[in-house]
Amino acid sequence: MPRVVSLFLPSWPTDRLRRKLGDVSPPSDKPLVTVGRHGNRRLVTAVDRAAVEAGLRVGMPATKAQALVQGLAVMDAEPDADAEALERLALWALRRYAPIVATDPSDGLVMDTTGADHLHGGEKLMLIDMVKRLSQAGILARAAVADSWGAAHAVARYVRQTVSVVAVNATYDAILSLPIPALRLPDAMVSGLRVLGFDRVGELLKQPRAPLTLRFGPELGRRLDQATGRLAEPIEPVRPADVIEVKRAFGEPIGAAETIARYVGKLVQALCLELEAKGLGARRLDLLLYRVDNRIEAIRVGTALPVRDVKRLTRLICDKIEKIDPGFGIELMRLSAPLAEPLTPRQTISSLIEQQDADMSDLIDILGNRVGEEKLYRFAPVASDVPERSVRRVAPASVETGDAWPDHWPRPARLFAVPELIEAIALLPDHPPASFTWRGIRRRVKRADGPERVFGEWWKRDGELAAVRDYFQVEDEAGERFWIYRAGDGEDAGTGSHRWFLHGIFG
Repeated sequence: MPRVVSLFLPSWPTDRLRRKLGDVSPPSDKPLVTVGRHGNRRLVTAVDRAAVEAGLRVGMPATKAQALVQGLAVMDAEPDADAEALERLALWALRRYAPIVATDPSDGLVMDTTGADHLHGGEKLMLIDMVKRLSQAGILARAAVADSWGAAHAVARYVRQTVSVVAVNATYDAILSLPIPALRLPDAMVSGLRVLGFDRVGELLKQPRAPLTLRFGPELGRRLDQATGRLAEPIEPVRPADVIEVKRAFGEPIGAAETIARYVGKLVQALCLELEAKGLGARRLDLLLYRVDNRIEAIRVGTALPVRDVKRLTRLICDKIEKIDPGFGIELMRLSAPLAEPLTPRQTISSLIEQQDADMSDLIDILGNRVGEEKLYRFAPVASDVPERSVRRVAPASVETGDAWPDHWPRPARLFAVPELIEAIALLPDHPPASFTWRGIRRRVKRADGPERVFGEWWKRDGELAAVRDYFQVEDEAGERFWIYRAGDGEDAGTGSHRWFLHGIFG
């Protein structure tokens, strides 16, 4: 089942202008509109969020907009510049999110993310990442994913949610309550339908098709079928001018998995030769398979480090061939490297001279393409005495910084993200507890070591100016070892609550 993402940019022209002007752009709370000529009239062509909140809308006369909002920022519309910038944004999305990306003029992008969302932790996390990155760049966005372009386009624009995920095979129900302009119909047709009393898509879907076609032509039925997924709507992907790619056309369509795998190997070999000539290694590979019914199947794989090993890249792609639906046959295969980085040759060191470090990048690539890059990480030390702040997640193939955790006190194999409150009985304030109760089970302490005193980081917030923790390693009668601490020094109430917490378990 194909999965299509629609990225809606409601204020794209004004957001682009603000980015272009930089520091000299109007303040974000000041309404901004763009104005263009329609015959002899000057009409508003785009509005930002502040202008919408002030009651302005696209299509109203510019003079009326200026009369309604005092001090309104007005700029000339630049439709050609908007279209060029949208193309560049599509190339950015192509390199980062999906192998099939196209512009959806004039206010969005459309992507076929089938088989690519797992690289970003799933569909919802992928959409959140899109919207978040654009927001950080000053671009307002909403995103939706559905089984068809028409449904995703409609949901992104007419469902008031920043991120919307329409479940597989739930497209029909998702569009029933949407207004009929969501079908991408001409304005005149929308007006004609409203004269007849139609307001929602569901009302049209319940009507016999023949009378509607007779009155409005085939366009209405085509849009309904595209929205519900009955009729495929091909996406013509953008292609970077400098992308490294190879392709293979077939006189007779192919469809067997073994045949596809054989030609994948040939394409990867040709692509690696191109990469080697430019001193590059692939970080992203996109395999597009053009079917005879004008649909495109796609495979995207990623690597942790630049790679141009034929055997390794072929295996990564062939692992996903089973997800390809060849339909009535594939007539063209195109393999490209939308993301490539410099790769310098490395000299192989003889094992007789020096032992080589194990190369884990191949395993990282296999796991990353199966479970998702976002789910694969390792821990790295952080310069902090507070235990929960002394560790961070990094990419599995990131470069070692040389930092290390302090080894004067051992640390538990399992550290809780949030320390759990326990009930403890201690003989003296600076002594470890004689027993404690955790999760309803009372444990008698047999051995203990400590305290290890940890002070708060006063330079981060005032509340930690006098904060103290006293950590103890304790072992109960069953031989289980725990890492517990008392909040405070046991005497001064200003140093902590003097309550006990369990923070980790030793293996």
